[in-house]
Amino acid sequence: MAFRVLVVGGYGNFGSIVCRHLATMPGVDLLLSGRDPHKLRSKVDELKDLSGRDCESWCGDAMGAQFAAALQALNVQLVVHTGGPFQRQSYAVAENCIGAGVHYCDLADCRTFVNGIGLLNERARLAGVAILSGCSSVPTLSSALIDEQRHRFERIDSIEHGISSSAKMPGLSTVEGVLAYAGKPIKQLKDGRVHEVSGWQDLTLRKMPSLGTRLLANVDVPDMDIFAGRYGAHTLSFKAGAGLKAGGVANAVLAQALKIGLVRDSKRWAARLHRLGTWFERFGDGKSAMYIDVQGRGVGGNPLSMTVQLTALNDKGPEIPSCAAVALAAKMSQGYVPESGARPCVGEISVAEYMAAINDPHNLSLSVHFSDEQR
Repeated sequence: MAFRVLVVGGYGNFGSIVCRHLATMPGVDLLLSGRDPHKLRSKVDELKDLSGRDCESWCGDAMGAQFAAALQALNVQLVVHTGGPFQRQSYAVAENCIGAGVHYCDLADCRTFVNGIGLLNERARLAGVAILSGCSSVPTLSSALIDEQRHRFERIDSIEHGISSSAKMPGLSTVEGVLAYAGKPIKQLKDGRVHEVSGWQDLTLRKMPSLGTRLLANVDVPDMDIFAGRYGAHTLSFKAGAGLKAGGVANAVLAQALKIGLVRDSKRWAARLHRLGTWFERFGDGKSAMYIDVQGRGVGGNPLSMTVQLTALNDKGPEIPSCAAVALAAKMSQGYVPESGARPCVGEISVAEYMAAINDPHNLSLSVHFSDEQR
């Protein structure tokens, strides 16, 4: 019997990518949900043309009380929630999944949303379902990349990582989400002490192989809470930036205006910057990357540094956050059952499983370099 996966927001930016992968995956029956019947029907027709298979759909509000009954009636086994932004969103979709006895994952990268999911742990455990938040680039992939090389380190002291996107604009809801903390304090770790930085400020230039020099700024992610406990790191930071330096400068100017009170509504400006970015995306090079710098001590006691970079070409960057959920669905369709409970999605998917889900070696490459040649 096929494994039945329902994608909430299946016609959105990231939801469309998830659906495209799942529509052709052997052993998986794809279902879509959304609130717009016309967009839903159009996406179902598009996926049928792609896969030659019919996709079931449910039109309604996944946060509403009727969603749990729909999940049971449709015999859904896993829900993939792509309907951001997740900033200030409730856990209603996950709670409906618990009520229906259905496993759940989401693509959230909001620090408070992902790391607060443990509030549902006892209910999820009693229902026998896994509620996994942050099934995305961070913290799922970032932790998987470190986990794969963790055995080389006796001790990890610092983790500094980030993402430089291509110039191609994501959906408006994504832009609203990432600009929600522009100019607001972000708690990071430095030498074991909590210190605050301002969102989308502290502009930094980083030279990245294949991408040239990219402009990055402070961004808030779930990893800032997870990595201290998981790896014992005393210094943690995360930065991100747009593919064009002008975008990074625009974000920083907005962050400063919000910080000093010249602007009060980031959502309105997010829409303006999204329109502007869409016009300028034609000047981008289509390249994006995630990088991770790890400093610590190797198993022999000597200083050891590691730099990881996952590079995407031809505007394939959005595949990376989308395909954690694809990898999880593929794994579960083959019999894997995650431990019940509610938690951030770390330790569930390996790097190999992640890359297999994306399945685009021509456009995605992974490099790992160490400070010495010891292997």
